[in-house]
Amino acid sequence: MIISRKTFLRLTGISFVAAGVERLSGGLATAGPRRWAMTIDIPKCSEVAGCTECVKACHSVHNVPGFKDDAHQVNWIWKDSFERAFPSEHNDYQATPYKSRPVLLLCNHCDNPPCVRVCPTRATWKREDGIVMMDYHRCIGCRYCMAACPYGSRGFNWSDPRPHIARLNPDYPTRTKGVVEKCNFCEERLARELAPACVEACPKKAMAFGDLNDPGSSVRALLGSRYDIRRKPELGTKPEVFYLV
Repeated sequence: MIISRKTFLRLTGISFVAAGVERLSGGLATAGPRRWAMTIDIPKCSEVAGCTECVKACHSVHNVPGFKDDAHQVNWIWKDSFERAFPSEHNDYQATPYKSRPVLLLCNHCDNPPCVRVCPTRATWKREDGIVMMDYHRCIGCRYCMAACPYGSRGFNWSDPRPHIARLNPDYPTRTKGVVEKCNFCEERLARELAPACVEACPKKAMAFGDLNDPGSSVRALLGSRYDIRRKPELGTKPEVFYLV
């Protein structure tokens, strides 16, 4: 049977497309979606009083401004008291050394994030791998996400943040006045197969980061061998930051 040039090209084109789809589908099925999570070892983190190496590293890498007015302060990662961080875990009769020391806090990258549901412009959204992202160009500064977040994990730039950056990192974009920002789990570093800046900077290795869907990951090993708590679990947000106690 003689096949015309047009028919030949059409048939071979379909074959190439089918082969490409088969390869892509096979790759996705093999790899599977990742689910990033972090563990923070509270006893280890409390060993060095006043340590803020993780905070310095995070804020330096991401050009987080340092406003002098505490009411306008922007923090991607910070420390607060145990009682404020874990109000439902408070027990007057339990004497635990680390409860008298500050606890490290950041965006929890919730599996059920209320901030995403309320954003009118989809400037904040959740990726397939669980990271809750921010699009600074889409943010209109309505601050609905700040009102919805029960953890106080978001900051608002009341004025131009760029003059308040101690040392500019040219590899990460700066923000503008009227924009909300927060921790992004160092997604730009993950794309280069690097650990989050805070995890890398911790002198006591109190922080671990990995894929919850990987049985061999460090976070899975820690969560399988240690008791952990999460912030305000009764709200149903399902935080992906676990605190080891």
